[in-house]
Amino acid sequence: MRLNAYLARCGVASRRHADELVKAGRVRVNGRVGELNTYVGPGDLVEVDGERVEPEPLAYVLLHKPAGVLTTARDPRGRPTVLDLVRHPSRVVPVGRLDADTTGALLLTNDGELAHRLAHPRYRVDKVYEVEVEGEPSDAALRRLRRGVELEDGRTAPARVRRLGPSRLEITIHEGRKHQVKRMCAAIGHPVVHLHRARYAGLSLEGLAPGEWRALRPPEVAALARLVGLPR
Repeated sequence: MRLNAYLARCGVASRRHADELVKAGRVRVNGRVGELNTYVGPGDLVEVDGERVEPEPLAYVLLHKPAGVLTTARDPRGRPTVLDLVRHPSRVVPVGRLDADTTGALLLTNDGELAHRLAHPRYRVDKVYEVEVEGEPSDAALRRLRRGVELEDGRTAPARVRRLGPSRLEITIHEGRKHQVKRMCAAIGHPVVHLHRARYAGLSLEGLAPGEWRALRPPEVAALARLVGLPR
């Protein structure tokens, strides 16, 4: 396991912050200063600032994110974050992001490899959104979404789209660009009024009220691993 992934598993920091700790020379592996390409194996001694660190048990949490909550570990302005809602003994972090005003399914975990694969477009993980838009999109507008629309950062992959009501759509994508669904709907002339992620990677919010969370069951974790080609 790469050193930054090991530190993330130990709850020390995110992978990105772990890299900064390594660059600063604050991490030692078996008494030697660690490097970005250092791998950690069974029995290796890893220390941060002279303190031994060990992996936490793997944890997987599904949260029904309410509106007004940030998808981040902490906010310098003191606004509420998803970790204020998820009080878990292990240090879990969000997989991807939902905008503050977007509600719905959010996965949090300390399994760095699984999180990386779930968030990578290569693995085509479905994200299913229920979308309320301004106006009533025509069939031609929905066909544009299904074919892919041109955005400032390139054309989107084809989406699966079905109509739930005159101004309500279900849109399924597997990319994860910033504000993607909002920008897609704006591109066809129907800005988003409300956005809710109903399902993520096959996980639904059944039984979870806004702000509630639960630990994933072992078969659900195994299904996520199979989805992205990880052995379990």
